[in-house]
Amino acid sequence: MAETTTDKPAVPALSRGSTILDMVADAPDILTVSELGRRMKLAKSSVHSLCATLCELGLLVRNSDQTFAIGPHVMRWARAFSRRSDVAAEFARIWDENTDKLQGATITLSVPDRNDVVYIGARNSSRTPWFEFQVGSRLPMAFTATGQAFMSRMADAEIRLRFRDGLPEPMTSRSPRTLDQLLKLVAEARARGYSREDQSVCEGMICFGAPVLNASNTAIAGVAVSMPVDDIDPAREAEIVATLKRIATTISQRLGADIDG
Repeated sequence: MAETTTDKPAVPALSRGSTILDMVADAPDILTVSELGRRMKLAKSSVHSLCATLCELGLLVRNSDQTFAIGPHVMRWARAFSRRSDVAAEFARIWDENTDKLQGATITLSVPDRNDVVYIGARNSSRTPWFEFQVGSRLPMAFTATGQAFMSRMADAEIRLRFRDGLPEPMTSRSPRTLDQLLKLVAEARARGYSREDQSVCEGMICFGAPVLNASNTAIAGVAVSMPVDDIDPAREAEIVATLKRIATTISQRLGADIDG
């Protein structure tokens, strides 16, 4: 099949439906038909028809206040992606291999998506019941351990370009608020070989992250270990980080990355 030479989508309605899903995913329980139409510069009637179809398909659900949230059918795709993804499969294979030193910790696997990370694997711990990671959920790359691990493989110029419009709204009082603060955290992650996110996503929780590389030595995913901050001391951190890096290295090598063990 010949490649198309135009940026115009072949099926505009499908493209617009995808845009609506992206917008609702980024701002759940906020957007109405009128607001979606304003942002997309489309007639309210057109957006209403698109949203009605997406609701019929289970891709959206309409709330009682006429805003929208992502529907349950999307989770079928998320689970299918997780099953088919090589990195998710490798994560599942070593889920419990040599992780005895991570008792009481939450272990997650995420992939980058624009300026967010999307979670495709999670083993939550009862030690942090106030915050659970869900497959398919997303968080800002700037604040998460895996996000900062991804960025440790980027040049500062690329990071500046990504966040040229500023950082997202902070999630806690400890979230970085400026690009310079973020670049400092990324520089520290590069220097130590892992990222350390200290309560910038959730008060009382500390996370450590390491990138997963593919056969091109490109960071395609990230593994993180999260624990209550009160459970961490220097010895425990060293133990956790050693296990975290071993997991990330094992997955990377199974994906063909050329790195030392």
